Amino acid sequence: MVCLANDFLFFRLPSGESVPVPTTVISSELLSGVTNQHTQELLSHAAASVFHYFKHDLGCQAVTVAEFAATFEVVLAKLGFRPPSPPSTRSSPAPAMQHLPALAASVGAAGELAFFPRLRAAAVAQCQSVPKVVRFSGLRPCVKQLLGAERWSPRCERLRDQILAFLRGVLRRETTGGDCALLIR
Repeated sequence: MVCLANDFLFFRLPSGESVPVPTTVISSELLSGVTNQHTQELLSHAAASVFHYFKHDLGCQAVTVAEFAATFEVVLAKLGFRPPSPPSTRSSPAPAMQHLPALAASVGAAGELAFFPRLRAAAVAQCQSVPKVVRFSGLRPCVKQLLGAERWSPRCERLRDQILAFLRGVLRRETTGGDCALLIR
């Protein structure tokens, strides 16, 4: 096993592999497209805090992207920061059904690290509409696209389960009374 510097954290992939990621890469992925200097600093410090929490406070050597994204969102919420909605939902009301493969394609090479925050924003935007039903389609093609898989496999099932658990967690945090339904095709 290779000893890494202290500023690396392993991200567990659905395939079972672990990829070492330095804090600088995490911050640069989160800051892509952000032009406001204050927002850049806030995101950079929040990412460093979440990294420190996992690496030093919990003593974790590896985390999943979903775990990191969920904790990062909690930190931003505590700081009073609400991420902006994706551009497609900002100017118009939330669509009746969001197509997950299109959402996965919009993140490009950033993959899961950028997918989960956008998925959260899309779910929250839909939950604020009336009736309060969050609808997504294309879960299987989305999972295969994120993993670069041609056929469905056990690692696809693991990522599918992570996405479902992530969406359920987001809706549980966003709706205190549980008055929002989740429909995924």
